[in-house]
Amino acid sequence: MQLDDILILDCSRLLPGPYATQLLADLGATVIKIEEPERGDYARKMAPIGESGHGEIFEAVNRGKRSVSLDLTDETARKAFYELVETADVVFETFRPGVTERLGIDYDTLVEYNEELVYASLSGFGGTGPNAERAGHDLNYAGETGLLDMTRPDEDSKPVIPGYPMVDMASGLFSAFGIVSALLARERGGDGASGEDGEGDVGGTYLDLAMTDTMLSFAQVFASGAFAGRTPRPGKTMLTGEFPCYDVYRTADDRYLTVAVLEPKFWRALCETIERPELVEKHLSDDPAIREAVRETLQAVFETRTMDEWLDEFDGVDTAVGGVYTVTEAFDHEQTRARGMVVESDGSPPRIGFPIHDADVDADGSAVPTRLPDHGEHTASVLREAGVSDGTIARLTRND
Repeated sequence: MQLDDILILDCSRLLPGPYATQLLADLGATVIKIEEPERGDYARKMAPIGESGHGEIFEAVNRGKRSVSLDLTDETARKAFYELVETADVVFETFRPGVTERLGIDYDTLVEYNEELVYASLSGFGGTGPNAERAGHDLNYAGETGLLDMTRPDEDSKPVIPGYPMVDMASGLFSAFGIVSALLARERGGDGASGEDGEGDVGGTYLDLAMTDTMLSFAQVFASGAFAGRTPRPGKTMLTGEFPCYDVYRTADDRYLTVAVLEPKFWRALCETIERPELVEKHLSDDPAIREAVRETLQAVFETRTMDEWLDEFDGVDTAVGGVYTVTEAFDHEQTRARGMVVESDGSPPRIGFPIHDADVDADGSAVPTRLPDHGEHTASVLREAGVSDGTIARLTRND
């Protein structure tokens, strides 16, 4: 899974793009973060500010990267960027469509400097369609793709903002997936954007990724019904709370349990554990009155003990019951620690580990980078490695 020989020029900022390149950096890729001289990545100073003095979002998704400060509107800086492109494997950008053409860093321009370049563009609505140039953020895209409509208990309730920025994170993940797939195709001699048949010269690859497309692809469980004209409604599907066996229940200490007991064997185990055997035959009933009665029974039972007491009761029972934890509790959980998902090192704030383990990514998370780059910290060294002249480097770093 290691990408040690891969060089990525990352022209993204804020969250979805840097998350994508953080995943690739965790796999060993060299990620050079291209930042404008004045502000750099906006997330550096976005509240809340973390232990490092940077914004917590910046802390989370920029470990182990190298920072190069370049004003791409300046011709000298742009020429220096072209020299970086010559030896790069990937260019990744998150500008709105049309911006890269104005800057002179679009795919058609850069592939002239590197004919095997993988070029990935991530934007809200992609490079085509009537919304291509519209501005937006995670919440807008969640609303436009049906996620917010389904994230509420019923049709009469106000949509709820998801606790995690689902569209941002999913888009970063799909971007990393697309980049790795394109690199694999290049290594195997597959075709690129040039449309060649895979023989001989491979050519470059252009990836057009839309955040709305990504989230629509997460709607698979509702797609068939929607295509057939049956609009899915919140609280009225198996996975949104229609059945009492798949719901959230309050406990005696005002905490909550998750009950996701779809399989009959798990339902039987739950009914036996709470000493309500009469509920076994009512699993997945198609009678709304029976479903409501079962839900009320479960709520009354779970309110008799605390969340921890119920978790102790279900410990060792082969069923699907869990707790609703805070984020801090989730990071402190023994399962999280056992999987190496919290990585700590001297001099750097803790970070989330890489979620896939193999022989090259240590189970304790020690293989992932932890250090954060200062703004423009590596400008001179990276440009020098690319063969940019000392005079040009001096001019470009004069005000850093």
